[in-house]
Amino acid sequence: MTLERQSLEWLAAALARLEQGLMDLPPFDGELDAEEARRSREILMAIAERMRDNYPYAHPLYAGQMLKPPHPLARAAYQLAQWVNPNNHALDGGRASSAMERECVTALGTLFGMPQALGHLTSGGTLANLEALWVCGRERPGRCIVGSELAHYTHPRISAVLGLEYESVAADSHGCMDISALRTRLERGGVGGIVATLGTTSIGSVDPLDEIIPLARRHGVRVHVDAAYGGYFTLASKLSPLARAAFDAIAQADSIAIDPHKHGLQPYGCGCVLFADPGVGRHYKHDSPYTYFSSAELHLGEITLECSRPGAAAVALRATLELLPLERGGVFAGRLEQCLEAARELQRALEQQTGSWRVLMPPELDILVYAPQADTASTTSRLSRRVFEQAAREGLHLALTRIDARLASARWPDLACDEASVTCLRSALMKPEHAIWLPAILERLERARERAQES
Repeated sequence: MTLERQSLEWLAAALARLEQGLMDLPPFDGELDAEEARRSREILMAIAERMRDNYPYAHPLYAGQMLKPPHPLARAAYQLAQWVNPNNHALDGGRASSAMERECVTALGTLFGMPQALGHLTSGGTLANLEALWVCGRERPGRCIVGSELAHYTHPRISAVLGLEYESVAADSHGCMDISALRTRLERGGVGGIVATLGTTSIGSVDPLDEIIPLARRHGVRVHVDAAYGGYFTLASKLSPLARAAFDAIAQADSIAIDPHKHGLQPYGCGCVLFADPGVGRHYKHDSPYTYFSSAELHLGEITLECSRPGAAAVALRATLELLPLERGGVFAGRLEQCLEAARELQRALEQQTGSWRVLMPPELDILVYAPQADTASTTSRLSRRVFEQAAREGLHLALTRIDARLASARWPDLACDEASVTCLRSALMKPEHAIWLPAILERLERARERAQES
């Protein structure tokens, strides 16, 4: 494959435009001396050689982990900002980029029906979730956080960091939070917040947020939506009725986490946390003896737990939002729907090969979990690992995931669960090009399965 280079031309022109704004300053040469420049180039070439030791994340034959290449515009805008290196903690560290961050937050809030939301960009979904649970702990002190057993593993960890108790609620046979189990737990009392996941990273399931919110309100419990992976799919027009109902309820939540560095086409790290009630900003209130004097306007550092943050992330996201607005029926939404269709087409293709594959469940988003056909959990796990290895030799890169035996039994009643979990294959079909490359993916996948069963 060839790497995209058009953005290098855009970047050169943009740097020239940026430099024009500095011409009134006294002359200052920012170039390196000859020897340092020579060594820098030499080191960079060595780094390029080392960076070849990676999986081909940008290629459609990479259908494993949740890795999506940033848009060329996002990459170029991020690089352009690096010549300024703004810090979005305070306005005097990043005036233009702070304004862009506010515009990004407004766009993301509007996406979810919260145009007045208080929020900011973060280094990723983990910190976005942490801040949301931190606010939850301040709003509902002494109470625990609950989430589905398939919620991201970071929630128990960050709850522990925050000194909050965390409890898991059972998932149903579709991998969604079990509403009956949640109701029973809420009736016992002591719950301060519920984490509803719209797009579990393990299997892509969507918690029934439209049912969770009324229950939470009856018990005075806050609801945080972890939409780090799946949030952008609210734009898709081809969701299942259950997923559509869940996404349509997001505007009623108390807080949301989303990762633009996943489906939002941004470089790592770019997450975002949004709060429906701007009043929760009081929990962030603090003073700095030297930071906030350049403007009476609110500084982003006054509503974040992080201090220094890269303004370049806001610049890159703002550029991408202008090119690809977050509109239903728009270009960006259409590309998400191609990812959905790729997952559904892969499901159909595997199910047509009777006796060869098992599919865990129809995909709600663009994540599909599947495994080679076998009689027992242990054999399935062994074959899945072999297919994973064989596929890599074929140039097809997949991922593995462990499925609890209870969920596996519910989905595959003929499978003898002789172990506590079943290792399966998992593909995040995040690239629109995956829909076009499915024949090549299927050819390699079937060849890998045949060789795995022979070995």
